[in-house]
Amino acid sequence: MARAIELSIENVRSGRGGPFAAIVVKDGKIIAKGVNQVTYTNDPTAHAEIVAIRKACKKLADFELKDCELYTTCEPCPMCLGAIYWARPARVYFGNTAEDASKFGFADSLIYKEAALPHSQRTIPMIPLMREQALKAFRAWEEKSDKTPY
Repeated sequence: MARAIELSIENVRSGRGGPFAAIVVKDGKIIAKGVNQVTYTNDPTAHAEIVAIRKACKKLADFELKDCELYTTCEPCPMCLGAIYWARPARVYFGNTAEDASKFGFADSLIYKEAALPHSQRTIPMIPLMREQALKAFRAWEEKSDKTPY
């Protein structure tokens, strides 16, 4: 965690992103690092956890982070939390809480509130379209005999 905190401070001082960093560890060794790069790369998904997970998965040549630990300087946002559950690390350690982040202008509460609303009542309306046609992809997946479940 100390290294993740150092990286988050370096990231702020470099002007390349926000005060967030994450490290993936396997067998006691750092295998990937990530810092927040949202504004630097103009990528809203470039959160530290996402960057670190992508690098770790590439290094391990696996979409799961089995037997890995994730150290992140802040409690994960909803997007990162989803990525963490998809990556399935053994555990996650975090420094700052979501409440701490909110005090410094990084509030995730809107996303949690929006997710609980019906699609049509969200700030960005979510409109169902062509469901029957889209279901064809799921049916093709269901019929595929050599698929890799995830």
